[in-house]
Amino acid sequence: MRAIPIAVTALVAALTLTACGDGGDGDSGGDGGTKATASAADASTSCQVGQVGMAVESASAAPAAGDTGIVPVTITNTGAQCTLEGFPGIVLGAGAASATVAGDDAAQPEKLTLAKGDTATFTLTYVRGEAADAASLDAKTVKVSLPGDAATQDFPWSYGPVAGKAGKTGADDPDASVSPFQHAGD
Repeated sequence: MRAIPIAVTALVAALTLTACGDGGDGDSGGDGGTKATASAADASTSCQVGQVGMAVESASAAPAAGDTGIVPVTITNTGAQCTLEGFPGIVLGAGAASATVAGDDAAQPEKLTLAKGDTATFTLTYVRGEAADAASLDAKTVKVSLPGDAATQDFPWSYGPVAGKAGKTGADDPDASVSPFQHAGD
């Protein structure tokens, strides 16, 4: 009976010594390399466009110029566990012109961890512009990227022109914003 507690004690001691060992940075103790290793691990686990499925959901399109529309997008992780932190990258395209949509100033992004099969959402909010108006961006596509990944997923934009913010054109400063990522159902 005494062998079991000794074996457990030896196992705990071995695991404790292993935890104090070399962190792969040449430092054999303390946390001298832990932060750098953790940062590299975070960067390598960022969700990538190629490992997620994206879908533009049913939108509440702005029916007329000056109205606000909402376009929800769902992301489903189809690969290994990954993280999303910050805002998605959104670029509205209109032929040779394009405009980057800024993150919502009032929102505070949180870091989300997605296991395989987990979903997250974000929302693109925009103000519809006047058709054939120089102050509007006649968007035809929307490109979506994820933080830490330069790749994009392209979708058709069928919600009409996007207005520019006061005194600007839609190509210079679109009257639109994007929310941070949220776990689906939150």
